[in-house]
Amino acid sequence: MEHVLGVGGYFLRAADPDALIAWYRDVLGVDVDGHGLWQQEAGPTVLATFAADTDYFGGPAQQTMVNFRVRDLDAMLAQLRRHGAAVDEDVQDLDGVGRFGWVSDPEGNRIELWQPPAG
Repeated sequence: MEHVLGVGGYFLRAADPDALIAWYRDVLGVDVDGHGLWQQEAGPTVLATFAADTDYFGGPAQQTMVNFRVRDLDAMLAQLRRHGAAVDEDVQDLDGVGRFGWVSDPEGNRIELWQPPAG
């Protein structure tokens, strides 16, 4: 059986596509080239489904949520706050799974940040 190799892209509608990609590049540090290509570091990816009425993604109009792996969640959240980003105050620690924080991009899309456990 054939299988997918990994996430090949994440696509967003935006009122101002250039400004939104600049935010992902300049504030989150997603190092994309002129075509949106980003060479990621190797690591785990989670595919999970949620109930249709979940509020985990933020508003009900948001059907998906991207999760970015980070090396240091506290440092990333501090960086986002310095840039004036809408960072949730809540941080979750799940034993054996890692630490989680959330931010919304300038278009209101909720993003999850995940610091996997060390080791």
